[in-house]
This record gives sequence, structure tokens and C-alpha cells, in this order.
Amino acid sequence: MASEDDMDRGQDGGGEGSAAPSSTAVDPKVAAAVAAAEAAGPASGESVRIDSWIWAVRLVKTRSVGATACRGGHVRVNGERVKPAHSVRVGDEVRLRGAEGRERIVVVTRLIRKRVGAPVAVQCYIDNSPPPPPREAVAPVAVRDRGAGRPTKRDRRELERLRDMGGLDGPSGPSGRPRNSR
Repeated sequence: MASEDDMDRGQDGGGEGSAAPSSTAVDPKVAAAVAAAEAAGPASGESVRIDSWIWAVRLVKTRSVGATACRGGHVRVNGERVKPAHSVRVGDEVRLRGAEGRERIVVVTRLIRKRVGAPVAVQCYIDNSPPPPPREAVAPVAVRDRGAGRPTKRDRRELERLRDMGGLDGPSGPSGRPRNSR
């Protein structure tokens, strides 16, 4: 019988008062912050506005940015575009497309209304987002070694060729004026 109770507790997150899964140790400060966030959160069965929730768990910087993202169709809850006042519930899948084009996919595990610190915020959702794409290789910057002296005519022409291809300063030179073509 005790093993069935343990299995039940494992499925529903350890009960109402648990701050985190039992497999990870939680810092006492984080546990206190989680308890404070839950106390300020909605009662059981209630819901929270989606723009408020994505702001509270730090997916967006301000609530107005969250509302704008909802109005622009960048926020989906369970696959549907939503308005800022849409109610979010535990278990909902929230997809948020950010400014840099990266999509965040999170599953709601806890409802909060007030903005909390990052360690507490990550406990309010499960992040199923794909990993960010690798950064593109940046064009090499023409940096001369210290003490290499003045560039030779050949070095200078190679630098100009790089600049003309858009590698450094674009089609114009460092002064901003177009170069004469040869």
C-alpha cells in the first residue's frame, strides 16, 4: 500500500505544499520564494491571464511586451492564437515566438501572478524548447599584430578587397565615402 501512495505522490508533483520534485535539492531561499509566490498566486481552480503569466515567469521583459506579443499572434496556448486576457491553466502548452525568431515551448506547471526571481520562475514551467541555433561564423576582422608596423602596399590592397566585399566597413571606406573603382 505504501508503494502505491509513493507512486501517486510522484505523479501529482508531491502534493500541494511541495516546492520542487523530490529528486533535486532546493536552496532554502528558493523554497521560501516559491512558497511566497504560491501564497500570492491564484487559489486552486483559478486561472491567470497569459500576458501576466509569461511576464511573471520571465519569458518577456514587461507585461506590455507580453500583451503586444499576444495581439501580434506570437503567443499560442495549446496550438491556438490567444488574446492577452486568455486564461492559462496548469498543463497548458505555451508557445512564444521571441524577437530574435526563436520559439520557446513551455508547459505550465504552476500559476503565479507576481513576477519572481529566475530560480523560482524556472520551477513554474517545463521548457521543451529546441536548442538555440549555433551562432554564425563572423567574418574575420582585419587586425594587425601589434608591432607589425605599417602595412605594405600588398597588405593594404588585400584589406581594401575585403572591405569592398562587405567584410569590414561595407562598400564605402572607413571615412564613409565611396571608393573609386579601379
